[in-house]
Amino acid sequence: MSEHDGVEVDIAAAAPLREEYAALEAELADPATHADAHKSRRVGRRYAELTPVVRQLDRHEQLLDDHQAAAELADEDPGFAAETAELEAQLRVSSEKLAALLAPRDPHDSADCLLEIKSGEGGEESALFAGDLLRMYTRYAETVGWSVEMLDSQQTDLGGYKSVTLAVKAGSGSPSPDAEPAPMPYGVLKFEAGVHRVQRVPVTESQGRVHTSAAGVLAMPDVDASDVEIADHDLRIDVYRSSGPGGQGVNTTDSAVRITHLPTGIVVSCQNERSQLQNKEQAMRMLRAKLVARAEEEAASAAAEARRCQVRTVDRSERIRTYNFPENRIADHRIGFKAHNLDQVLGGDLADLVAALQQADLAARLARPTG
Repeated sequence: MSEHDGVEVDIAAAAPLREEYAALEAELADPATHADAHKSRRVGRRYAELTPVVRQLDRHEQLLDDHQAAAELADEDPGFAAETAELEAQLRVSSEKLAALLAPRDPHDSADCLLEIKSGEGGEESALFAGDLLRMYTRYAETVGWSVEMLDSQQTDLGGYKSVTLAVKAGSGSPSPDAEPAPMPYGVLKFEAGVHRVQRVPVTESQGRVHTSAAGVLAMPDVDASDVEIADHDLRIDVYRSSGPGGQGVNTTDSAVRITHLPTGIVVSCQNERSQLQNKEQAMRMLRAKLVARAEEEAASAAAEARRCQVRTVDRSERIRTYNFPENRIADHRIGFKAHNLDQVLGGDLADLVAALQQADLAARLARPTG
């Protein structure tokens, strides 16, 4: 156990992480791992997730050893007293970093993300706002090096979206060994789940009155097919003709796919791809993500008291944020965050908001009982 200025770190408890890290290194050195794309991706991501933890553990233990040695020599040589004080300062910083890295976390934080945006209260204005959110997330993804793939969309006559589902993927580049690990899509975008409210004068408003409308966002981890078992007899698959805004036919074949998961009643659909097979694959991808999100929501509800202060939510009935156009103001109601740069935020500048949400989430995880 290591403690400096009230920040307590249980180094012994991290021993299993070291063992897992060594096992992952061995797997990555095995050619058979890379012959299996799913396994290679899973092992590689977990290895990347544990790398900063193990490096910080190594640094922390080295600092502890150096501090002990300097403290033992300080009585004989006053020069070591100054070194002891400097090492204590470094240990305080190291303890804070290590506590953050070892705090309980969502196992899906290192996953890619499926993001679903749906219009809600406010009719056409809500659909237009859903389009604004779509552009905001797309531009933010570009700034952090993620790629965005549109899986399904239902547009309106004015260019808004009744519904749109995106796959947000982390970049495939290999950072330098000493670089900080890049943020993963789900670990960031999960904080966007909830109701987003907009206050502005709609384009359909002739008298200049400010209206309030809303759009819902659902963030789900993009999981592999092998991670979720779905029985064929639990599915009802319907095919129909794809259509665009205003009911115009996109093609003349029944390529759109709607899948109903009978045990849960979850319905997903996809019509963006040209072939029925492609649409079915994308719809199954969305279904897997929704099943994982549903299971996590049920688990969270069962442990509601223990998770009361947690920032994250997938409950779309909760209004998490307001976008006020007349005041150029954005307010996140969960953490009391306010800023008057709404135009920049909608342009994809989410860095300050994301940092505030992550900091609040970290504080909640550190405060959560571990027993």
